[in-house]
Amino acid sequence: MAQHDISPANESDHHSVSVTSSAGADAWGGLEALPGHPLMWVLILSELVVFGAFLLTFSAARIGDPSGFAADQLRLDRVMGGLNTVVLLTSGLFAVFAVHAIRQNAVLRCRGWMAATAILVIAFLIIKLLEYSSKIDAGIGLESSTFFTLYYLITGFHALHVVMGLGLLGIVSIWPNLTNIETGAAFWHMIDMVWVLVFPVIYLLR
Repeated sequence: MAQHDISPANESDHHSVSVTSSAGADAWGGLEALPGHPLMWVLILSELVVFGAFLLTFSAARIGDPSGFAADQLRLDRVMGGLNTVVLLTSGLFAVFAVHAIRQNAVLRCRGWMAATAILVIAFLIIKLLEYSSKIDAGIGLESSTFFTLYYLITGFHALHVVMGLGLLGIVSIWPNLTNIETGAAFWHMIDMVWVLVFPVIYLLR
């Protein structure tokens, strides 16, 4: 009789846990299946919408003034922009190596790759500051033209996210478990992807 009484209770408990787990999963709309914390993916998706709106605004403004945008684009330093693209893509590769290391429980190796990623992040920011400095020295500011207003706003907003990403990479490196490292890497890949769109749209396409 004791076994008969306990068995239904266990089945009920198991059903309750399953329902709770299912409800928790449904609350994220499938985001829990992605690497890292689901909340980070909510942030990433919202940030992609914002950057997408910026780039659409830039493209629409260029349609309205193609000759002006083409002339201003020639004043950009494509070498610096291209170099920063290589730097960011390499940093993203290092972040992948960090995730691979933590999945093997190689904490020190993971931190090493995260440190290498951070060094490239700092290099990106230095190159971007040098680029801004050269523009300012040439008398090109935020109000010089519509092109440069959007240039400073979009690349500056991206640079702000690079700084945020650098801080996040540092934080997850202090507590390097799988979820933390995957969360930091996911945010960093978003920054990479945005720049891969920003660079050709602003620096190359006419």
